[in-house]
Amino acid sequence: MKSNNNLNKNPPEEVQTLYSAIRETLLSYRNQAYASVNSAMVQAYWNIGRLIVEHEQKGNYRADYGKKTLQNLSARLKKEFGQGFDIRNLRNMRLFYISFQKRNAVRSELSWTHYRILLRIENTNARNWYMEECIRSVARRRRTNGQLHSYVRCSLQKRR
Repeated sequence: MKSNNNLNKNPPEEVQTLYSAIRETLLSYRNQAYASVNSAMVQAYWNIGRLIVEHEQKGNYRADYGKKTLQNLSARLKKEFGQGFDIRNLRNMRLFYISFQKRNAVRSELSWTHYRILLRIENTNARNWYMEECIRSVARRRRTNGQLHSYVRCSLQKRR
């Protein structure tokens, strides 16, 4: 049997052009799928936060300490859905809803990672500025995330 190793060495130009077009299509739709899933998960986490605040906390900022609501939820959710539902992440979801109570304030361009970082910024104006900065430039996201981390570290140090 002949080997197919020669197929990839020097494909005709039209095959290379076709391959490039197919590759770009796949990458584009893959990125769209990632963005759709990310947006859906951010909305799910906002809704989980809403449910915790409205149903488990009856609208209060914190749940009743004696009820151990988050501990019970975490144990059950982790068992069925995995480690993403530890107590710390449920607290983040609750804070996410408290910080962005208007659903249309949640931006689909931002990931859950962005929101977890933004939630550490207590100053609403600063948080909004960083949120808009993340959205404005996809190319600068890594640098902006570094700036966010620096701002949060400085803010936490000032509180001590």
